[in-house]
Amino acid sequence: MGGDHGTAATIPAALSFLQHEPAAALILVGLEPELRAELKRLKADGHPRITVQHASEVVAMDDSIEVALRRKKDSSMRVAVEMVKDGKAQACVSAGNTGALMAVSRYVLKTMAGVDRPAICSIMPNQKRGPTYMLDLGANVDCEPQHLHQFAVMGSVLFSAMEGTARPTIGLLNVGTEDIKGNELVKATARLLQQDHARGLLNFHGNVEGNDIFKGTTDVVVCDGFVGNVTLKAAEGMGRFMKDVLTTEFKRTPLTMLGALIGRGALRRIGDRFNPSRYNGASLLGLRGLVFKSHGGADAYSFEWALKRAFDAANNNVQAQLSTMIAELMPAAPERAAAESASPGPTL
Repeated sequence: MGGDHGTAATIPAALSFLQHEPAAALILVGLEPELRAELKRLKADGHPRITVQHASEVVAMDDSIEVALRRKKDSSMRVAVEMVKDGKAQACVSAGNTGALMAVSRYVLKTMAGVDRPAICSIMPNQKRGPTYMLDLGANVDCEPQHLHQFAVMGSVLFSAMEGTARPTIGLLNVGTEDIKGNELVKATARLLQQDHARGLLNFHGNVEGNDIFKGTTDVVVCDGFVGNVTLKAAEGMGRFMKDVLTTEFKRTPLTMLGALIGRGALRRIGDRFNPSRYNGASLLGLRGLVFKSHGGADAYSFEWALKRAFDAANNNVQAQLSTMIAELMPAAPERAAAESASPGPTL
């Protein structure tokens, strides 16, 4: 029910997704009359792999966290997350209010042992034609070193589980690659990650800069949610800008249109690589259940990609791998306290 387009985007996406994934089944959670009306309009009201679960309330995009948690206890968002908790669904996907989804998910599912704060992790394209996993992308704008340290562990585990890489490389986003650069938050985090690298727990590459995200210098890039969200929105804006420029310039004259016709295959592939919709679907890492966040402005094509991410995570049993590996890698509370006391506090 969430997002800028609601069922006009989510239900067509669901039907297209099921057509491409014959092993999947979906539970549509929301106002049942609206859901069934849209299914009927699309001639899919009797789809064998779709179940409708009624929820009497909807969290609006401008609702506060308090409203979502305390006043709308039968919202589609909360009912969907509770179905994950109860084992009735393997993953939840929502295009709704990000703050509300994080708060509801954290309240209902709780965080994994050793995780102080969940983080939003998504993927970026890179020059190596592979994914760069990046977190946090907006859940935590004010962080301390132990939080970025935990994000690094969770990002490493997710990349390993999804991409089949045993020791993914981790980069810490900074204003330079030298150890002397950056604020105290980044410097203190680097020391924690260097300790893990020395013990063979994590494969810490070191500091990376913004351009390294798209070079594919490391498999995982770690930063606080403020920096991550700004980077994400800037990258999405640049992708759409590049696509618009290519379209406009190749339509400018008959000669450029002929060039576009000759190179249409290459242009299509360029457009696909720069299309932000193909990278939609961010994981809320650190929870005791799989929850994926779609962009609020996602259309049907973009929302389908979020469904694919969630399906791949559930199909690869990522949650079990996350639980096991985070328990092994995450420092125990006394160890974290000792490391934090040895490091100067962050400047925020």
